[in-house]
Amino acid sequence: MARTKESRASLPTRRGLKASALAPKEAPAEHKEVKVGGAKNGETRLVPTTKASRFYPGEDTHRAKRTSHKVHNPARLRASITPGTILILLAGRFRGKRVVFLKQLASGLLLVTGPYKVNGVPLRRVNQAYVIATSTKIDLSSVSIDDKYDDSYFAKPKSSGPRDKEAEFFEDGKPKAKEAYPEAKADDQKAVDGAVLAEIKKTENLAKYLKASFGLSKGQFPHQLSF
Repeated sequence: MARTKESRASLPTRRGLKASALAPKEAPAEHKEVKVGGAKNGETRLVPTTKASRFYPGEDTHRAKRTSHKVHNPARLRASITPGTILILLAGRFRGKRVVFLKQLASGLLLVTGPYKVNGVPLRRVNQAYVIATSTKIDLSSVSIDDKYDDSYFAKPKSSGPRDKEAEFFEDGKPKAKEAYPEAKADDQKAVDGAVLAEIKKTENLAKYLKASFGLSKGQFPHQLSF
């Protein structure tokens, strides 16, 4: 028997060995018979089992229904993260990679780039909870980031019709050919990376720093390091 946190006495109850069908409960009566004193009072009287409210409004009043109002409050950007800050990704497909922070989107996510030519990380969104902000920064004051790079830019196109998992990956019993990456997005990547790379080249060995993956060796602890 596998060990559990519960005591041995509670195991039969958890496994349902002592389970038994509960007897059906009868609905309580609406009135009950109460004896009353006095020869002219009829000796008994029917009294409601549930008392009515002592106070009630004289007129019917309209009571507004409670509705939940969803308010979008994007996450506040950490003070250590500013445009041009080098971030270390801690989760996802590119964990351990160093990227350049560009701006914060309306959803609160961070827009970052590798650049792709340096370490293979494309334009993507990341959550600031899964990044480490380093003290290394790039001056991006002369780089303008287009407003088209928002959350809708990264949204997947909606497929029409019912979703079939098998048809999503297979066609006529064979794996579907991989869709080509949109040329428009490839051009956008080159345009952004070109401006960022121009600033990276101004600092010696910065491209090598971005290309190197982050990792901890034996005896190193993140909370004791300064990035």
